[in-house]
Amino acid sequence: MFVPLSNRVLVKRSPELSVSEGGIIIPETYQEKPMEGTVSSIGEDVTKVKPGYRILYSKYSGVDIKLRDGDYLIIIEKDILGIITDE
Repeated sequence: MFVPLSNRVLVKRSPELSVSEGGIIIPETYQEKPMEGTVSSIGEDVTKVKPGYRILYSKYSGVDIKLRDGDYLIIIEKDILGIITDE
């Protein structure tokens, strides 16, 4: 288990798309990292999101880390652009 400190958020990235909407296969070297993910855990000073929220974050924010169950990103709460809802 990883718990971020202060105002940081641990985000599990959404899977990268390997096929475009038009059906073209995109090589791994040209795939953009997604700017969307799910909050896994939060620091004690985070107030706007909770674990389980789907969020959109700034493109060049955070630090990539690998944990046992996948690739994650540690970002500062101010780099979160918004919360994604199903409504």
